Amino acid sequence: MKTKIISFFVDIVKEMKKVTWPKREELRESTMVVIVTSLIFAVFVFIIDKILSEGLKVIF
Repeated sequence: MKTKIISFFVDIVKEMKKVTWPKREELRESTMVVIVTSLIFAVFVFIIDKILSEGLKVIF
């Protein structure tokens, strides 16, 4: 069992060496895309919520 655990962590280290990490600028651009997309989605959900809320007030 102990050798399996050690082997697991050795494999993790090997795999982490293969990872291509993004440059600072790439990370910044990706972060901005996520933030802008999240804001657009939040505004869309807010608008739909308001429309449905007002529609239900009229019905009931």
